[in-house]
Formats: sequence, structure tokens, C-alpha cells
Amino acid sequence: MQTLPSPTPVLPGDLVAPDLVTPDLASLESTDTVGTLPSELPNTPYRWPLFALSIGAFGLGLTEFVMLGLLPQVAASLKISIPRAGDVVAAYALGVVIGAPLLTLLTRTLAPKVALAGLMGLFTLSNLLTAVSPGFDTVFASRLLSGLPHGAFFGLGAVLAIRLAPPGKQAQAMATMFAGLTIANVIGVPLGTLVGQHLSWRVTFLLVAVVGVLATLALLRWVPRLPARPQGSVKDELAVFTRPAIWLLLITAVVGVSGLFAVFSYVAPLMTEAAHLSSEAVPLVLILAGAGFTVGNVLGGRLADWSPLKSIYLMLGAMTIVFVLLALSAHVAPLAVLLVFLFSVFAFALVNPVQLLLMRTAVGAESLGAASSQSAFNMGNAVGAYLGALPIAAGLGYASVAWVGAALSLAGLLMAGVVGQYLGLSSNPLARFRH
Repeated sequence: MQTLPSPTPVLPGDLVAPDLVTPDLASLESTDTVGTLPSELPNTPYRWPLFALSIGAFGLGLTEFVMLGLLPQVAASLKISIPRAGDVVAAYALGVVIGAPLLTLLTRTLAPKVALAGLMGLFTLSNLLTAVSPGFDTVFASRLLSGLPHGAFFGLGAVLAIRLAPPGKQAQAMATMFAGLTIANVIGVPLGTLVGQHLSWRVTFLLVAVVGVLATLALLRWVPRLPARPQGSVKDELAVFTRPAIWLLLITAVVGVSGLFAVFSYVAPLMTEAAHLSSEAVPLVLILAGAGFTVGNVLGGRLADWSPLKSIYLMLGAMTIVFVLLALSAHVAPLAVLLVFLFSVFAFALVNPVQLLLMRTAVGAESLGAASSQSAFNMGNAVGAYLGALPIAAGLGYASVAWVGAALSLAGLLMAGVVGQYLGLSSNPLARFRH
């Protein structure tokens, strides 16, 4: 690893002009790229700032996924159908897609502490609005607002983790932040669902707002006073979207993640109708899936520090196999539950490799690259849920969603092969393993 002679803290964007063409694969996979830049505060413990980020991630994961378990209660309270109530889930995803680039650019001149605390403040207020909204239209609008800070928070948080973490630990530092989101699925979502079922879904979102307050206070207390690092004009940062590799990676993320949500969006009826489990067992399956997300987050962090592109190949290939097995054995309850855990592991292990590779490709606009991955993941959420519904509506049964998941994961793997070929790798994902 090269030693940088300047005593001034250096970010990836400071090393290369913003309008540089996409790096080749060797530079993206090299340990001399984004992943090993020196910490900006080498003598300062960085775990407390990461803990503050993880509290924010916990709140974001909680508000994103808890609505899935509360749709019947929301529908009954607002006197609408469950499919109509499902539109509020799409509203959050739409907010992420809009807010990720917009708020990333709007906060680019702010110090990380201020920007992140401000984003969590918006998160808190919007979830409070959800809790007190009188009708469907206001709930829809508040959910859209609550999705706006999601992508920008994770984008800025990822760059902050890289600025603070020791060399060779940057992807694992990002994984620490994302651990809050995975823990939300293990603990927060089941508890929030129980609160919503036995008290009110409005109480659940009041508690989400409380998490937002705690996260804001933690960020103000523990995030160090690092300066803002604007890396060029807004035009310069947006110029990264003229790079074909960025779009290839984003399409890979959308297609690959849509495979997860084609299945996960319907995991409750899949378990009750296909695997013939009782409805009381569904929360336990969701907890197990959340545990899979947690394992996948740790695995993805370590794999991304090894090789982000190879990691994407491995995880998409593994997801394809697991979904095929699930389609063939969904009626065998123990095996179906095990496969839900496995596809949760492999799907979430995609997050850190995709995000790190996007940041390395978006030289000069790393925050925007990281935020755009969140937009891609949420577009995959919407696309997967829609495509998964098609065979169900056609009367093919709930197990058919696993075939959709397998097809989308395989398509994502093929797209990743195109990315590798574009960056200088053979289109055959296995080729590199022979060397």
C-alpha cells in the first residue's frame, strides 16, 4: 500500500479528477483503491460513530419493513383494502428513489455530523406524521417523506465509515452501520408488529419516531467534527452517471435484489399456503429471515474487502440455486424455512459489495454512488413485488414466486458478468477463479 505524503486527510475523490473515465477492473479490485485509504482520524476510536450510524440504520430498517406486517391493521383503520394499503409500501420506496440523489446533493456542502443529524430529523418528523395522519392520502404522503432521507443517510454514512475506518476495514465498517438495519429485522420489526397488532399501528410509528430522536442525539454526540468534502460542482458529481459502468452496476443491483423481493414480499402466504405453517409461525420465520440478513451483512462486509465483484457473482449464483430449491420443495416446511434463511443471507451479502463497487466506480462522487445503490435496491423492491404477484394472480400458487426469484437472480448474475466484461474481466464469472 502506498503512503500518502500529504498530512491533509485524503478522500478517493481528491485523488482523481471528477470527470475521469471509469477505472478498470484491476484498480477497482486492488487494495490500493477506496478500501485502503488511511483513516482521517487515526488516533480516534471510530466504533462510537459507527454505533450512532447503526442506530439510524435501525430506525430506517424498522420503518421500511414494519409496515409489511401491519398492512391489515392499517387497512382496517383507514377503511381501505389491503392491496390499497400496500401502496404506502411503494410510497416509501418511491421516497428512497427520489431522495437518495436529491438530498445527497443538497447536503453535500454540510459537515457529516450536521447532514446526518438533519436527515434523521426529517426521518423523525415524517414518521411522527405517519402516526397522526388521519387518512390514506396523508399516510401515503408521510411515508413518501419518510423514505426521502433513507438513501442519502446510507450514502453519507458509508463515506463517513470509510473516512474513519482503518485501512482494509472500510467494507466491514460499512457493515457495522448496516448491522442496525439487520437487527431491526430480527428484533425491531417483530416487536413493532406485535405492538401494532395489540395496541395500534400508530403507536408503532410513534416508537419509530422515538428511535429517530435517539439516533439524532447519538450522531450529534459521537460523530466527530469532520469538515464537508465537496468534490466538485453539482454538475461534476452528476457527471458520474455518464459512466456506463455505473448504470450497469445499478441495473445489476435492481435485477438481483428484485429476486429477493419477488419472494420475500410474499413470504407470509408462502409459509402458510405452500408450506402449511400456522399464521403464528410466520413471525418466527421473519425473525429467522432477519437473522439471515444479519449473517449476510457480516459475510458481505468481509467478502467486499476481499473482492466486491467476485462476491456479487457468488451471492447471485447462490441465490439462484436456493430459489430453485425453494420452488421445488416449498411444501416441505422445515426445508422451506431453512431456504428462507439461506436466501436472506445471500441477498443481504450483496449490499456491501454492490455499494463498495459503486463507490469505487463513482470516483469524485462517492456519496452519490453509495446513495444511488439505495435507490437501486428500493427499485428492486418494487419491481420484485410486482413481478412476484403475476404468477400468483395467474393462479399458479405461492410457490411460483420462487421461480420468479430464481429467474431474476440468474438475470442479475448475467448482468454482473456484463459488468465484469466491461471492466476488463471475461464474461464468464468463473474464469477468474482458475487463476
